[in-house]
Amino acid sequence: MRILLIEDDLMIGAAVSVALKDAAYAVDWVKDGITAGSVLKNGEHQAVLLDLGLPGRDGLEVLRQLRQSGNPLPVIVITARDGVEDRIRGLDYGADDYLVKPFDVSELLARIRAVVRRKGGQAAPALTNGHVTLDPSSHQAQCGDTAVLLSAREFALLHALLLRPGAILTRAELEERIYGWNEEVESNAVDFLIHAVRKKLGADVIKNVRGAGWMVEKSI
Repeated sequence: MRILLIEDDLMIGAAVSVALKDAAYAVDWVKDGITAGSVLKNGEHQAVLLDLGLPGRDGLEVLRQLRQSGNPLPVIVITARDGVEDRIRGLDYGADDYLVKPFDVSELLARIRAVVRRKGGQAAPALTNGHVTLDPSSHQAQCGDTAVLLSAREFALLHALLLRPGAILTRAELEERIYGWNEEVESNAVDFLIHAVRKKLGADVIKNVRGAGWMVEKSI
C-alpha cells in the first residue's frame, strides 16, 4: 500500500516515514500544502496522513479541495491542534480520523488499518483468497497448517496481490507498491521476494503468468 505523508516538521516526518516503511508501506513525503494538492491529483496513493499547519496552503484547505473534487481517499489528520473545535472542523471537512501529536506509532498504524478497512468495505482485518490468509496487524501469513511471519517487503508484495485476487500484477505495479519515490528499486527485488514467500508458504501461493506478471488465485 502506498501512503502520502504531508508533514512539514522534518523530525516528525522522518520518524513517521521510517515507521511506515518498517510496517511494509511505501511512503511518499511532501512538506507543503501546494505540493500536496498537486500530488493528490495523481491518484497514486491509497491513504493520506495530513498535518494541518502546512506552509503554502493550510491542511484544512488541502482536505477541503480533495473532498470537493469527489475524491474519497482515506485521510487521517495528524496535528498538534488538540481543541475540540479543531477536531470538529477537521472531521466536518472530510477527515476519516483525527490524531493529535504526540502520538504512539502503533496507534497510528492501527488507525491506518481501520480507515482503509472502512473505505474498502472490509469488516475483518485479514485478507484471504480462501487459500492463503494475511493478517495486516501482525504480518503473519497462513496457508493450510503453515503460519509464518513475513518481512516488511514480503508482506507488502503479498498484500498487494491479495487485494486483487485473480488479477495479474506486473513487475512495475508490484514495485510501485513496495517502494516509495526516493527509494532505489533493487534489481530483481520482485523475483527475490516472490521466491522468499513461496519458500515460506508453498510454491503454489503465487502464480507466474509468463510474460505478464504474477497473481494469487481468486477464491471459488
